[in-house]
Amino acid sequence: MGTAPDAPFWQQKTLDEMSTAEWESLCDGCARCCLNKLEDWDTGEILWTSVACELLDDSSCRCRDYDNRAAIIPDCVQLTPKEVRTLSWLPPTCGYRLVSEGRDLYWWHPLISGSAETVHDAGISVRHRTVSEAGMDVEDYENFIVDWVDETPG
Repeated sequence: MGTAPDAPFWQQKTLDEMSTAEWESLCDGCARCCLNKLEDWDTGEILWTSVACELLDDSSCRCRDYDNRAAIIPDCVQLTPKEVRTLSWLPPTCGYRLVSEGRDLYWWHPLISGSAETVHDAGISVRHRTVSEAGMDVEDYENFIVDWVDETPG
């Protein structure tokens, strides 16, 4: 990739070249990808909601059963390098998306800041901004449409 040998791994490797540990560390812990999305059938526009997967812990922004999430939530999208390159709905702040597009991580990303809390401090995460999908009818999701997911901090 033409980077200095002392550059961080995400600047030296493609997503496909990363180890499992490197791949997992690209997740900034924002949990925006754990929010349910609605698609406008006419325009294809993705509308974000504050309705979170029932496995999301709203305080930690982590999955309550990460290792078994696909078995529990069949439509859980497990990100892969291929998925990252094709999913149009990944938030603009997503570490996977940024690296895939050849951009660097933001200052609040734990790999840059050294702290898992900065993603919350910067207001990027969904912490305390969600409602659980558990027991909710899909028809009610439209009552929870939000516009803050696509925001990028200055």
